[in-house]
Amino acid sequence: MINFVLLISRQGKVRLTKWYSPYSQKERSKVIRELSGMILARAPKQSNFVEWRGYKVVYKRYASLFFCMCIDQDDNELETLEIIHHFVEILDRYFGSVCELDLIFNFHKVCTWS
Repeated sequence: MINFVLLISRQGKVRLTKWYSPYSQKERSKVIRELSGMILARAPKQSNFVEWRGYKVVYKRYASLFFCMCIDQDDNELETLEIIHHFVEILDRYFGSVCELDLIFNFHKVCTWS
């Protein structure tokens, strides 16, 4: 099960969040701070999977954005990478070579898909 989806820029700014499990606003802020620091600090050659609080976080960098999904421990990481890639392909088709600015200025369009 996907617990949440985060889109984070290389500078650590959150561009999109979608929460599928109940988290308080305080807990959401803490999660974003923890994960963005952890993911941004990793070397590009390291694995795209991170164990975190009994969950797995799967992420992939496309241009200047990190697409992150938090999944349960027994879920398939490779399938989650495919889901992320498919989401990026959909955004590319819709916006025509999607970039970070498309997500910022067309936030309402992106939220209807996620």
